[in-house]
Amino acid sequence: MNNKSGTVKAYFDVVCKDATCTLDYTTDYSLLIAIMLSAQCTDKKVNIVTAKLFKDYPTLESLNKLSIKEIEGYLKTLGLYKNKAIYLKGIVQKLLDDYGGKVPQDKLEMQKLPGVGNKTANVMLIEWFKIPAFPVDTHVNRVAKRLGFAKESDSVLDVESKLKKDFESKYWIDLHHKFIYFGRNYCKAINPQCETCKLKEFCSFYKKKKWFLNNLKLD
Repeated sequence: MNNKSGTVKAYFDVVCKDATCTLDYTTDYSLLIAIMLSAQCTDKKVNIVTAKLFKDYPTLESLNKLSIKEIEGYLKTLGLYKNKAIYLKGIVQKLLDDYGGKVPQDKLEMQKLPGVGNKTANVMLIEWFKIPAFPVDTHVNRVAKRLGFAKESDSVLDVESKLKKDFESKYWIDLHHKFIYFGRNYCKAINPQCETCKLKEFCSFYKKKKWFLNNLKLD
């Protein structure tokens, strides 16, 4: 781990010490479904939806009896709810038909499930199976690029690869949560808290903001 990585980790250990997964779940499949539903949606909204869904249908077998239209009724407050209803129905059926009702630990097998891509599989790996990975969501992506761990033009997979190179694997799970926490609460997309941040020396956003303010000409 280089000096910048060490500085960032030490700072996150202080300001993001309470960072953890904010999705509610009790089983492997309820976590997987919650992660899938969280795409382009807040965890808070997902938790409201899954609380009712899993209370009314507490097993895979009971969920499997729902039609896609019935599932849509539960998901209608979430973005992309029609697609997510199809994915949810497909996940439940495939888990029962092909995996004995258990979410497979193998990442490639997991990605055979409807609506489960690289990020969703990675989150499942770190949360349920406790296998080191570095999922990149919108917050991780933004913070990583602002702090210079990746280029602005890098894809999500590029960002993931570079973060894994910059930090030791034993820190990946914890740092994933802390990058998200920092992005949600400090390094926001709009109006980030630059003035109080101790990482300004690395931050491209702050440097651009500072340059703009220094060169702003008033009539």
